[in-house]
Amino acid sequence: MTALSSALPIQLHWLNKPAAAAGVTWGVPWTKGELNREGLSALYLGGQGSKSRLPLQSRPAAYWPDGSIKWSLHSAVCPEGSMEGYVLERGAAEPQEVQYAAKVSVQNTEAAFVVDTGAIVCTVEKRGAEPVSRIIRRRLEQDSSLAEKGNPECNYGYSGDLKDSNVKAEHLVCSGSELVCVREQQDTLSGALTLRQERFSGETGQAVLEESGPLRAVIRLEGRHRSRSGAGEWIPYTLRLYFYAGLETIRLVHTFHYDGNPHQDFIKGLGILFKVPLSGPLYNRHIRFTGSEGSFSESPKTLHTRRTKGKYAELFAAQLEGRRLEFDPEEDAYFTGLLRDSAVWDSFRLVQDSSEHYAVHKRTGPDCVWIRGAEGRRAGGLGYVGSECGGLAAGVKDFWRKYPSSLELSGLSGDEAALTVWFWSPEVPAMDLRHYDTKTHVESSYEGAEELRATPYGIANTSELTLWCTSETPDSAGLQRMQQMSDQPPLLVCEPEYYHCSRAFGLWSLPDRSTPAKAYLEERLDGIISFYQAEAEQRKWYGLWDYGDFMHSYDPVRHVWNYDLGGCAWQNAELVPNMWLWVSFLRTGRADIFRMAEAMTRHTSEVDVYHFGEYAGLGSRHNVVHWGCGCKEARIAMAGLHRYYYYLTGDERTGDIMDSVKDADYTTVTLDPMRAYFPKDEFPTHVRVGPDWAAFSSNWMTRWERYGETAYRDKILTGIDCIKAANLRLISGPTYGYDPKTGILSPMGDDNWGRHLAICMGGPQVWFELAMMLEDPVWEEMLAEFGVFYNLPQEEKDAYAGGVITGKLRFEHPVLSVAIAAYGAWYKDDRATADRCWNILLENPFGAVNLQEEQTVVTYMEELNEIGWMNTNEASQWSLNTIIALELIAEALPQRDSLKEANE
Repeated sequence: MTALSSALPIQLHWLNKPAAAAGVTWGVPWTKGELNREGLSALYLGGQGSKSRLPLQSRPAAYWPDGSIKWSLHSAVCPEGSMEGYVLERGAAEPQEVQYAAKVSVQNTEAAFVVDTGAIVCTVEKRGAEPVSRIIRRRLEQDSSLAEKGNPECNYGYSGDLKDSNVKAEHLVCSGSELVCVREQQDTLSGALTLRQERFSGETGQAVLEESGPLRAVIRLEGRHRSRSGAGEWIPYTLRLYFYAGLETIRLVHTFHYDGNPHQDFIKGLGILFKVPLSGPLYNRHIRFTGSEGSFSESPKTLHTRRTKGKYAELFAAQLEGRRLEFDPEEDAYFTGLLRDSAVWDSFRLVQDSSEHYAVHKRTGPDCVWIRGAEGRRAGGLGYVGSECGGLAAGVKDFWRKYPSSLELSGLSGDEAALTVWFWSPEVPAMDLRHYDTKTHVESSYEGAEELRATPYGIANTSELTLWCTSETPDSAGLQRMQQMSDQPPLLVCEPEYYHCSRAFGLWSLPDRSTPAKAYLEERLDGIISFYQAEAEQRKWYGLWDYGDFMHSYDPVRHVWNYDLGGCAWQNAELVPNMWLWVSFLRTGRADIFRMAEAMTRHTSEVDVYHFGEYAGLGSRHNVVHWGCGCKEARIAMAGLHRYYYYLTGDERTGDIMDSVKDADYTTVTLDPMRAYFPKDEFPTHVRVGPDWAAFSSNWMTRWERYGETAYRDKILTGIDCIKAANLRLISGPTYGYDPKTGILSPMGDDNWGRHLAICMGGPQVWFELAMMLEDPVWEEMLAEFGVFYNLPQEEKDAYAGGVITGKLRFEHPVLSVAIAAYGAWYKDDRATADRCWNILLENPFGAVNLQEEQTVVTYMEELNEIGWMNTNEASQWSLNTIIALELIAEALPQRDSLKEANE
């Protein structure tokens, strides 16, 4: 094993180029034996074509079985003006060549963590109702400091322990915070609907310093919302705060879990409030909301009166730009008298009540009406409040996509304003998490199980926001930069060629248009992505609980997706569209595909999964509401779906989720996945090799590679040994008796269920990568054997298996098998199997037609584009399997002049 990788330097680029100095954390894969743990400390970030180097804060994220690093995570602070390409490279020979411009320090006291980035000092409380009790912005020499212009209000005193001579003073930007939840309880016992609202505040019970400098610090807070009246607690939450050296920003990741009774407990509002001290005259206080392009810019005391002319019109324009105004007591006496008479606007709010509409309102006081000030389609999701010395801005990621959201600014006429970010706005109807019916519809609607287990108890949702602590009111360009960086947080990524050569996430191909046949397939792959991008917009697949998911299948009679048809509505990770999107990003490096995959990962890992309760570690199969199906299965929650996002970004919340499913197999004892087909017997439960055991093995593989816990490796090996001992190995079964305590799979026959679910729910993709870790030739040969067998003619199956495999229905949907069949063709150098793979792919509708040309224009509620036969199951599987086939058996692809002409 070498100390440093021979692959260095590694080329990096921005997923989306940031608009300003940026703190960034990203992941890098390594081939086995390339890098050991000690080698991380010698890595630095260099500018392409530049001798300058930036320091890194690095740590391992996953290991190969030999102890070398499989994935590493790196954090850096990239200064403004150095935003082009970067390289990950070996350390300089002389340590002084790499300098820290600033460092993060964390003081750990009994009551709080005090984080100092050099630009801000933030106090994070370890207990209680105030997660952030104080943020001080250090006023630096380079700031356009009003303190230097003779405004004493901007000086909050010099700090005696500040040694940096550039530090002039400190300004209190935030004086407190609160996690806010409003519960609405509905009571119909009296015969009439009665609504009762109650306000809850987050109460932190645990605080953990997850990472501490020198470039990045991460703090995790956990707690529950407590009633102000003492009536109880509900809605657990996790709040993470991210700090980077030298930056005046704080990134927050907020997760809430639902633990109420959906028939009684409705969330009327959910958000986080920040207190912002204000000083100076009302006309020097400012609020801002960003729209899709510009911004709503006002003041609680606007200079706009019916007599604002000449010099005062110019001052009014300056006020809207955020500049500090001064009036001469004698010369401006008349106009200041007008100002004393004009209205004081104490509160403003922007509400995004759908993906297609927002409105801004303001009011003078709680006893007065809200006045509409602006209206539009999609707000930028950034709000600001401040006075002469600056203030606080908050930008929400996916603000309009995860409606109903809102930003509220209140208390502007006093000494302390409140900036509230609402993830669920209290200005819309309360969140309703009830099921769509009181019974199931298995036969008519493909709902999967007779039992009604449609509960939201234990699901979650995660939102992200960024705070900016400013020294002055941002101008329009500054607001747009903030909005961009909050909506598209900066991320460095490797080149697709590097991901490919390191075998990140197993087997997949790079785009190749070197022949007409390959170019044809690349066009089809791009066309499917483009179709779903357009469809998400056309069908408005947005909202707090829906954003990131696709619909399952289509109804050409009504010209809608099957939004109301049981198991045919939301996809919920069925047939792993997550994997399709992530592999599509890896091979192309396209930012738009990354954002699709990111949104789907956030959704499917939170909303579709149970994080506590009787179904913990399982997820809900597809349904009209995401948690509605009675089938609760491990495959929806498996780490194999979510680890892409974790390893590419280091997202700690996703890491939590992967940790939480490590023992999901124990949950199947109380909820047997095969309970409808196999009665209770001597086995604790029953599972299929796939998707059940495949999902478990993805959880265990992830646990093993992240933490080196060999108990989970051994559980994988136990299962593989059991499969090896079966009469036909992986072809047998696929249902086994199972004991989660031992990991033993007990054979129950050679032909007791269909095989297609073993290969279409991510099993092959997990097993291919697992094979690289285990280096077990028998396991590899078993995978290949199963892949070749799947599409054999029945007479060849009979000859191979001695007639114990009965019926064609045991091997349905050949398009689902191509990934593992291509593996078999490659492994065994079997041209007949390779030819079958390509015939299956090219004869499938997704291989035969151009989706953009296939669409017809129809009229539903309005005119739209339609493909009547569309379904996401085959779209994702055809795409994923084609990408893998191009890697393994491209030489067998029919080399016609034009596959399109052949299909025509």
